[in-house]
Amino acid sequence: MASRLQPLQSLKISRLPTQPPSRLHRRSPFLLAAFRKGQAHTLLRAASLALARVVAKKRFVRLAAAGVHVFTALGAVCGLLAALAVFDAAWERMFAWLGLALVIDGIDGTFARMAHVEERLPRFSGERLDLVVDYVTYVFVPALALVRGGFLPGDLGLVLAAAILLSSLYHFADLASKGDDYSFIGFPAVWNLVAFYLFAFAAPQWVACAVVAACIALTFIPMRWVHPLRVVRLRAPTLAITLAWTVAAVAAVMSGLPASAWIRAVLGGAAAYLVALALWRSLGRSP
Repeated sequence: MASRLQPLQSLKISRLPTQPPSRLHRRSPFLLAAFRKGQAHTLLRAASLALARVVAKKRFVRLAAAGVHVFTALGAVCGLLAALAVFDAAWERMFAWLGLALVIDGIDGTFARMAHVEERLPRFSGERLDLVVDYVTYVFVPALALVRGGFLPGDLGLVLAAAILLSSLYHFADLASKGDDYSFIGFPAVWNLVAFYLFAFAAPQWVACAVVAACIALTFIPMRWVHPLRVVRLRAPTLAITLAWTVAAVAAVMSGLPASAWIRAVLGGAAAYLVALALWRSLGRSP
């Protein structure tokens, strides 16, 4: 039994291998030297730095995802500034803020997909946030502008303004309001555009009331209204007309409302094209 026991001093403790794995050799000469010297604290420090980089990257991507939500929420600020412009009867300023909100709404989805917002911030719904902001800038402020601007006068005007709010709530809450091809089923509650046309064309009150009533009714009719940036067939002419419309709209806001004759011609032609496209799709075609 005694022969099987050896003094502690006679035990030979094996050293770390002098030839580390080839993967370590390829990855870092610094780690290679540390491995050979047996500097465990250096290896731990390197591992800590690597872990810190991973944590910092994770925080950065989460902050980037949160930044997309903040960017979307800026549309509500644009809505507030547009509402203040309504009470000042500064219509060009109002449409400038609504236009900026429209731009934010048009590009925030791209940023959300780039930042993988749904994966990195699953607690917060970008879609719900987008609907809240859109209701303010697409519906509430334009309805207020139509009343304050004199396009919807008297009790009838208040009834139509209330119908704008209620019919838009129906559209926003309808889970079947969007098709698989990104088209909108029923009038898509773009009252900011309706108001812009009425101001740009200086429409008489009876025309404004008729247009508003027609759009309210179209909310409940399953026509397919195309998304001008996501249409598949006839994409090139649709994008070209959308670009021309954008130029004319900016020119109208900058030069003052009502718009000049050439701006009205471009705006009217674009509207006629999109309505014709909606009718075409509703008849069973697929542009």
